[in-house]
Amino acid sequence: MRVKSILISQPEPNGSQSPYFDLADKYKVKIDFRPFIYVESVPAREFRKEKVSVVGHTGVVMTSKTAIENFFRICEETRHEVSADLKYFCISEAIALYLQKFITYRKRKVFFPKSKDKDLLDILLKHKAERFLFPRSNICSNEIPEFLRKNKFKFSEAVLYKTISSDLSDLTDVNYDVIAFFSPSGIKSLFENFPDFKQNSTRIAAFGPSTCQAVKNAGLSLNIEAPTLEAPSMKMALEQYIRNVNK
Repeated sequence: MRVKSILISQPEPNGSQSPYFDLADKYKVKIDFRPFIYVESVPAREFRKEKVSVVGHTGVVMTSKTAIENFFRICEETRHEVSADLKYFCISEAIALYLQKFITYRKRKVFFPKSKDKDLLDILLKHKAERFLFPRSNICSNEIPEFLRKNKFKFSEAVLYKTISSDLSDLTDVNYDVIAFFSPSGIKSLFENFPDFKQNSTRIAAFGPSTCQAVKNAGLSLNIEAPTLEAPSMKMALEQYIRNVNK
């Protein structure tokens, strides 16, 4: 079946520069944007109830830009000066580079996977002497904390922000040929808003292994998967699919 409409479950990009806009123009496809989730920061008073202190940790594990933003926010709100000796362990180079907004990057110790056959867990194993802080959402994959526990790391988890489902009630009678998801929380939001959702002819696109697994766990068919070697981005995965079915 041809693709005529796509719903991207993220906020609309600012400005006119976005690969999705190029995709819409090239294939004459309608692309709408609607965030299925939003992030709410945990205030300092609530964070203090967790009884987790930034002091005493020598490394911090960063898995998203949101984690970085809220780590430095909570440090500011609790008047904790971030040590220049703190080490940063990031899930990707893109996340590592985002640290530049908050630290003098070249003067700090920042670690991230530098090849496709390595991942963050490999790097952590080489630094077992550190005491890690893991800033996270109230909803997140347990892969990293389970790995740290299994390998007897010294670490603390700190919930610094909450992932909350958006109100999507206005989409009740709106149908799309493709819905693109970027996190398991997006799938959760879909069913919280529409408990009786039936996929029917809607194609599901998912980015990242945890999101793909969440699609399958929800009993949905996964039609478009990213990243892959041929399609490292969601835009490229969508384009490949459209090119095949819109002949």
